[in-house]
Formats: sequence, structure tokens, C-alpha cells
Amino acid sequence: MTQERSRQRRERILDAAMNVFTRLGFRDAAVDEIAKQADTSKGGLYFHFPTKESLFLELMRTTADKLVARVERAVARESDPIARADVALWTVLTTFAGHRTMARLLLIEGIGAGAAFRQEQEQLHERFIRLIQGHLDDAVSGGIIAPLDTRIAAAAWFGALNEIVMRWLIAKEPGRLEDAYPTLQAVLLRSVGISEARITALGRS
Repeated sequence: MTQERSRQRRERILDAAMNVFTRLGFRDAAVDEIAKQADTSKGGLYFHFPTKESLFLELMRTTADKLVARVERAVARESDPIARADVALWTVLTTFAGHRTMARLLLIEGIGAGAAFRQEQEQLHERFIRLIQGHLDDAVSGGIIAPLDTRIAAAAWFGALNEIVMRWLIAKEPGRLEDAYPTLQAVLLRSVGISEARITALGRS
């Protein structure tokens, strides 16, 4: 029972931290406010997370793990490597579209956390770049696309997606993030030599 109470308190702290960090940003978020929203003491919070930085980084990791797991489930339903890469990007974009606070946490709010945040963010980017690269490698091996530097292509694909999401996050009057995907999809698929017929077949409205 003690372990279960501890686990529940930890989850409450992370939920409260998500709310406070995404609302106030890392720099202005107060540990006292997080503890209050989590219905625990400041000491109880520090028992699980000794610093505000460690709390923020754990929240980033758990949020990123959930996003990666969602992408992997979506990709597993596809057999074609190009469709898998496409679904990976689409899933990231639509997840962010439906969870703006998640996107802000992973891409913006931790800027004040310094080098540790940047390192964690770079690791997240690397996870997705490697995922996309793996599918592009399979497409090359299967003769679906011509040989190319899949590492550079995957980094370019993820970089383009990241730029679109970032612009959406900082826009004063953001539109529907999903509306940007058809154009992005066409540009990225053309960049690796996918035919217009195949792009149309994969098209998303």
C-alpha cells in the first residue's frame, strides 16, 4: 500500500508539473505551485524529484516515451516502408495537434532549463530521425526508392515537421496543424523520388 501511494503521488506530481510548466514555462514555474496542485508537500515532491530540473526532465522523458509508443503502434499497422515513414510523421503531427501542451513541453517550455533540456530534446529528435531512417533504409533495400543518404533524408524530414510544428506553436492565431500535412507530405515524398500516383494514393485530407 505504501508503494502504491508513493506511485500515485508521483503521478499526481507529474500531472501537476505538466499543467504548471506548460502554463508558466520552466523559468517561472514554482515548485510550491506544483506541490500545491499535486496535493502534496514540497518535501513530498522533493522525495521523488530533488530539483525542478529533474522534475522537468522526467516529465519530458515520460511524455516523449508515450509519443514514441503511439507512433510505434501506428507504424506497426503498415507493411510498406514508405507508408510506415509517412504514418510516423502523420502520427507525431496529429498527436501534437490534439495535445498542444505536450508539443509546447517537448519543443519550447524547457528552454530555460539549459543544457540538460537541450540534450534531452536532441535525444528525442534522434529517436525519431532513426525511426524514419530505418523505414527509408528498408525502402532502398526493397527497390522502392533509389539509393540515397537516408540519414540526411530522415533528418530533413523530421526537421521540416519540427519547423511546421514550431511555427504553429508560436503563432498568435494558429490554424489547424493537420491542414499543413498534405503539402508537407507531398514535398517529402517527392524528395526521395516517390511518384505522383503513389503520393496521391497515400494522400491525407
